[in-house]
Amino acid sequence: MINTLLGIKKGMTSSYDARGRRVGATIIEVEPNFVTQIKSVEKDGYQSVQIGTSSKKSVKKPQIGHFKKAGIEKTLKYLKEVKTDDVSDITPGKEIKVNEVFRSGDAVKVTGVSKGRGFAGGVKRYGFAGGPKTHGQSDRHRAPGSSGSGTTPGRVYKGKRRPGHMGVENVTYRNLEVISVDRIANLIILKGGVPGPIGGLITIQKLGQIKGYTPPPEPEVEEEEEATVSNEAQEVVETQAVEEPIKSEASASEVKENA
Repeated sequence: MINTLLGIKKGMTSSYDARGRRVGATIIEVEPNFVTQIKSVEKDGYQSVQIGTSSKKSVKKPQIGHFKKAGIEKTLKYLKEVKTDDVSDITPGKEIKVNEVFRSGDAVKVTGVSKGRGFAGGVKRYGFAGGPKTHGQSDRHRAPGSSGSGTTPGRVYKGKRRPGHMGVENVTYRNLEVISVDRIANLIILKGGVPGPIGGLITIQKLGQIKGYTPPPEPEVEEEEEATVSNEAQEVVETQAVEEPIKSEASASEVKENA
């Protein structure tokens, strides 16, 4: 079974976690995902499932043919491959809804593309402390400082933390708690924040259940409601018992008049 779905980040709100604490939460819209392709070891060299979600108007003909081959009438916007060990119950064109995969109390792994910050210095990008603020240092407050030695090697090694383009990278948050799932509105609420801007694509993978989670008890019918139902049933029975003799007397009187 597939344990990964695609969704769209809609924004943040506040909610209550499993311990009853008020926490920040992220709302993700998970529209029904469709299986567009199944890849096997014999044919493709590895095993995975390609899923898609959302829709758009402008789709090129090769993509339309790809969807029709899977038996999907919609033109999907996002496609992504996810790994799965068991594909016995998966067929191309199958629709998967959010409540079929996730439930309250699940621990999930969330992946998204972080927000772009443009060109950033070492202080903002990596949290450098900067230079001294006194002793004549008037223009070195946010300088990165030395990044290499002098004569040997006489250059800066590749991979050093330097100013540059910040953001627009794949970021993964693990062990986030699923607070609630709305199957009617296709929404899932996760504890904490997730990477990416509002409207960004989010990949949600189920890992298991959070530690120490106790599911809430199922709602039971209260005694007052049961008593009300029984009283109403008793009133209906008594009404029927009163009406039957009246009908029989009326029918007898009609017979005498006709005679």
